[in-house]
Amino acid sequence: MRIVVKVGTSTLAHPTGRINIRHVENLVKVLSDVKNEGHEIILVSSGAIGMGVGKLSLPRRPEDIATKQAAAAVGQCELMYTYDKLFAEYGHVVAQILLTGEDMECAARRRNFENTLTRLIELNTVPVVNENDTVATAEIAFGDNDTLSAMVACSVNADLLILLTDIDGLYTANPREDRDAKLIPLVEEITPAVESLAGKSGTKLGTGGMITKLRAGKIANERGIDMIIANGSDPAILYEIMEGKSVGTLFKGKKS
Repeated sequence: MRIVVKVGTSTLAHPTGRINIRHVENLVKVLSDVKNEGHEIILVSSGAIGMGVGKLSLPRRPEDIATKQAAAAVGQCELMYTYDKLFAEYGHVVAQILLTGEDMECAARRRNFENTLTRLIELNTVPVVNENDTVATAEIAFGDNDTLSAMVACSVNADLLILLTDIDGLYTANPREDRDAKLIPLVEEITPAVESLAGKSGTKLGTGGMITKLRAGKIANERGIDMIIANGSDPAILYEIMEGKSVGTLFKGKKS
C-alpha cells in the first residue's frame, strides 16, 4: 500500500513547544516497521512553528506573520534533524519537501512536485512534506497540513490517508465538553450534517481542527482514497490500522 501519514503538532511536541522525544521516537520506529513490511510511506509533518516556539522560548504561538516564519525557520531545522537521525537508525533515508499554496495551484510547479515525490518513492526514501511556513504569506493556507496531506495523497494516488491527531476520531459532539459524545467509526459521505459536528482548533500550538480534517477527507474521498482520523498518542495504532481493525473514524472514498 501507498500510505500518507499526517502528524499534527500536538502529537510531535509538548504543550511547551519542545519536542516530545518519546512520541517522535515511537512514531519513527512504527513507520519504519510498516515500511519494512513493504508499504510506501509519505509523512506529512506539522510541528515546525510549534518547535520553533519552544526553541526560541516564546511564551505562546506568535500571531504576526514575521515571527511565525522565524519560528518555522528555527523549528524546521530541529524537526528534520530529528527525523533524519531517527529514521537512519532503522536504515531509512528521509527527504524534505517544503510547499506553499502556490506550488499546488500552479500546474507546472505542481507537476514538478509530483514528479519529484514519485521519484523519491521509487528511490525507497521516506519523503517528509511540510508547508513552507518561512515564505508563505497566507498563514497556514493548507489548514495545518490537513488539506496539504489530502492533496499529497491525491498527487501520488495513495491507497490510504491517515491523520494522527490528539483525539480518537469524529464524535457526535465535542468529547471534551460532552461526556455523552460517541465516537463515529464510519462515515460513508461527508455531508453538511457531518461537517456541523466539527469544532475549533484544539491546541494553542496548532492551527487546524476537525473542520480542516473533514475538508481533507472530502478531497481524498472524491479521488477514491479512504481516510482515517485516529489518536496519535500511541503510534502503535498504525499496526491496528494496517491489520484492518476498526480504529478511529474511517471516511470511505468514493469508488467509481
